[in-house]
Amino acid sequence: MQSCDISSDSTDDPLRSGLRIYPQPRIVVVGAGLAGLAAAKTLLENGFTDVTILEASDHIGGRVQSVQHGKATLELGATWIHGAYGNPVYHLAEENRLLEHTTDGERSVGRISLFTKNGVAHYQTNAGTRIPKDLVEEFSDLYNEVYKLTQEFFQNGKPVCTESQNSVGVFTRDLVRKRITMDPDDSENTKKLKLSMLEQYLKVESCESSSPNMDEVSLSEFGEWTEIPGAHFVIPDGFIKVVELLAQDIPSGTICLSKPVRSIHWNYSARRREQERGGDHNENRNASQQPHKDPLILGHPVYIECEDEEWIAADHVIMTASLGVLKEHHKTLFSPSLPEDKVHAIEKLGISTTDKIFLEFEEPFWSPECNSIHFVWEDEAQLEHQAYPEELWYKKICSFDVLYPPERYGYMLSGWICGQEALYMERCDDETVAETCTELLRRFTGNPDIPKPCRVLRSSWGSNPLIQGSYSFTRVGSSGGDFERLATPLPDSNTTKATPLQILFAGEATHRKYYSTTHGALLSGQREATRLIEMYQDLQRVQTTQPNM
Repeated sequence: MQSCDISSDSTDDPLRSGLRIYPQPRIVVVGAGLAGLAAAKTLLENGFTDVTILEASDHIGGRVQSVQHGKATLELGATWIHGAYGNPVYHLAEENRLLEHTTDGERSVGRISLFTKNGVAHYQTNAGTRIPKDLVEEFSDLYNEVYKLTQEFFQNGKPVCTESQNSVGVFTRDLVRKRITMDPDDSENTKKLKLSMLEQYLKVESCESSSPNMDEVSLSEFGEWTEIPGAHFVIPDGFIKVVELLAQDIPSGTICLSKPVRSIHWNYSARRREQERGGDHNENRNASQQPHKDPLILGHPVYIECEDEEWIAADHVIMTASLGVLKEHHKTLFSPSLPEDKVHAIEKLGISTTDKIFLEFEEPFWSPECNSIHFVWEDEAQLEHQAYPEELWYKKICSFDVLYPPERYGYMLSGWICGQEALYMERCDDETVAETCTELLRRFTGNPDIPKPCRVLRSSWGSNPLIQGSYSFTRVGSSGGDFERLATPLPDSNTTKATPLQILFAGEATHRKYYSTTHGALLSGQREATRLIEMYQDLQRVQTTQPNM
């Protein structure tokens, strides 16, 4: 078991940033993803020395997972830097020359393709025929026009009609269908193709939102997510390089790997005082499970109970666990339980799984100009709900992208699947996935001679117990305010005199405008570190301005 270098309780180690009077606080960061690393880095740069990171897995990075494959790096997790202007991830990558070899095909300004690049997207039907390019463009214009309307409910304060059920999927499907069916210039066959394409586009949208389907995404809140201007960038050497940059100045003993947390006991000193007064006879842990040292003597308000039975004292904890983990474990992860408003935020916000399926072939079966193969099921023209039984999980695969350039990636396709169907896929073995995807490609391209891939690699974010989902979204019934409620530190300084900022919350699901992004995660970690820095600066000012007695 890797040990943690926990600093002593000495109070003679003032902050290097000039806080000469207040003692060094002990700060524990839970999670070594982008949020946790950004928080720790910011604290250390501002003179805090007693900082520890507890990471449950055996590696840093969280939902960044770059896998080396020959000359290429494949991304099982975070892939793009979304936008350049003011994006801290972009500036970090650019300043450290991580984008020097990013090709034109790896710079994207498109929105509705998950991997837009030079070339032509091939929309294929389950009958093995390709939909004409002009028809695809015509439908795409219609879809994008309606997509812009979905943004206006939040941005312009438009009221949501009852018929839409406050759902992006219901609203989009109803309006696009009306416009298609009312078009006097289209034949019935063309209308059917467009209606079928609508369902494929909604599958792509679900993958981008990481929602089970767009029917679960809130229409009234959809437009609050903010896109940073500029192109999307792929880092050729892997997104893990950004993680390594954040971690490079963090002392090695600060990060404790394979150190899962069982429970965070907060307001601990206050509760022990209450116990001693006889006011609390219902502690949820017996005496043998309590720390060996008396927190009244140590003066720490928080204890982190680890799975290996170690207890770690802290003044502040920055929690960066994913929304999926919080949904599953918040009842046991915090003692006392989280306040009701925070629990409601956790329960109302959405998180689902978006997985990738990489298929490597000895030779390409696609034409040189093809950049992606999209699956359009003609029998789904009137589909009302995108949910499939387990044996039909493959119908949720929306497309396969061709990875360029071949000099780097070889002949590689990257497929996309989301929702419950992604979890079904995760349960299958590699051979089953390879066979199923090969049959799909044969059927939709009309080419029965496509060979099985020589290698399959795929993500499994939904079944990863330390992650439990890809990233968050505003589910019907939730709002942007829920992200802020999730981000609110404990305890509430307005309702209690307890030690402030005992537990702070960071991670992509705590950023109101940039949820679901790497820059949202990074900024949230910096935000919580800054919150602590400013508190201690305020304490320093109070100490230095008090008159001498």
